[in-house]
Amino acid sequence: MRRKMLWALPVAVVASLAAPQLALADTLEAAQNGTLGETVAVDTLWVVVAGVLVMFMQAGFAFLEIGFSRGKNAGTIVAKILMNFSIAALAWYAVGFAFAFGANGSIGPFHDVIGNTGFFLQNFGDPLTAFPVMGLSDATVEAKWFFQFVFCAVSLAIVWGTTLERIKFGVYVIYSIMFAALIYPIGAHWVFGGGWLQLNVGMQDFAGSTAVHLIGATGALAALLLLGARKGKYGADGKPRAIPGHSMPLFGLGVLILWLGWFGFNPGSTLNAIDGRFPEVLMITQLAAASGVLTAAITSKWRMGTIDIGMVGNGAIAALVAITAPSGYVEVWAAPIIGAVAGVIVVLGVLAVDKLIDDPVGALSAHGLAGIWGTLSCGIFTAPRLAEYNAFGVTNSDGTFLGGFVYASGLLGKGANDIGGSFNIEAFKQLGAQALGVSAAFVFVFAASFATFWVIKRVYGLRVSEAEEDAGLDISEHGMYGYPEQFIPQPEYPGAASGPLPSGQPAINSAPATADAK
Repeated sequence: MRRKMLWALPVAVVASLAAPQLALADTLEAAQNGTLGETVAVDTLWVVVAGVLVMFMQAGFAFLEIGFSRGKNAGTIVAKILMNFSIAALAWYAVGFAFAFGANGSIGPFHDVIGNTGFFLQNFGDPLTAFPVMGLSDATVEAKWFFQFVFCAVSLAIVWGTTLERIKFGVYVIYSIMFAALIYPIGAHWVFGGGWLQLNVGMQDFAGSTAVHLIGATGALAALLLLGARKGKYGADGKPRAIPGHSMPLFGLGVLILWLGWFGFNPGSTLNAIDGRFPEVLMITQLAAASGVLTAAITSKWRMGTIDIGMVGNGAIAALVAITAPSGYVEVWAAPIIGAVAGVIVVLGVLAVDKLIDDPVGALSAHGLAGIWGTLSCGIFTAPRLAEYNAFGVTNSDGTFLGGFVYASGLLGKGANDIGGSFNIEAFKQLGAQALGVSAAFVFVFAASFATFWVIKRVYGLRVSEAEEDAGLDISEHGMYGYPEQFIPQPEYPGAASGPLPSGQPAINSAPATADAK
């Protein structure tokens, strides 16, 4: 009997995983019967292309982090990126997508806190009711799954950039499972997956300043508080010391790849090509990023006396992070303002954070502080007409969308709802909703992440040994170097004697030159 049950178990698993194919075959059947809507193919193609652009951001994170690392820690980042991306994919398929975008469920007395349909993408029935927040898009469920998965992977990548050069590789694996299966999906559901912050509070986050970037930065903060700084980061007087990365060109390449990926990130969040909205979102994204670069350069020159390369690059990233939430809610004119403020915030933020916490890539400022600013900026600049089009935001008693402060107060036009006086409390309601959303997301993610890292630290350990940190994570964690020719002595390197030796390099088995050699 037991043997029969053992045979039955894998059969049942295979059967359950095959079930989604029956549901997902509906699209193909509709196409064969000529009943597939004309917009399905167009919207699906756009969402997949946008998702591929966002996936390419993983290469941007890799180059950025490698550039900010010392050469002895460059190779481990490649393994980390691949491992985290793969773990996130499987966790997102199993439960993450369902928790983040499934129909609302409850935990005890708490409603609209977690999705409960679409596990393993099976037996979800009508996609419009199973994943209601994305119901206005005709793209197929598979396309939406992929697009939202790469968002999860981006948020996870943000966590690890801050922990460079001293964290155990196994920590990536453990936390990645928790993050992609539970922490990110629940936080994302609250903010832009149809959860309580979006539906009940009226929070606006078009593409994830909070849902993706602040969540990632918050997980990073929890890790850093338990992990500690790199060896030598702070002097005996407690003042921070720069630990330069080994390649600013690689860092710059990473920034440009991330910038490119954002043209999938924000415009792709329309999940729709037919209405023609995505080119405007793309333009808004570009104007914000350009402004962030300029103000970061100016602020760097003002505060540091030089135009720091890292600060300029992070200016672009911070502006892109900031414009992510309002990109689908604001008019074009607001984009340069939002991006310019982010460029100032990131420079001042990096300098302030560096005095207390060792964040090698500046992610706490570029993704955390800029993510907060971007989310709050919706409460200032959201246009009522776009809030109405997106169907999310704070409304009057008659259901009319208030918009951001500049509209609701009457500073622009007559006021969205004939509200008199710029200091009418109604004008601040959208800003209040944004502030509540930021606070709730931060508290949840920080608490869950800190608890996870605390358990990992107690049971497995977070940090490599001092000797391993000195040697570098490439050799201590992976048994190889990212740049072997820089670290393996030339006489020991295979094929070393096959060509001319560098000037001053002794040949194999030759005696080293000494001061009294004749």
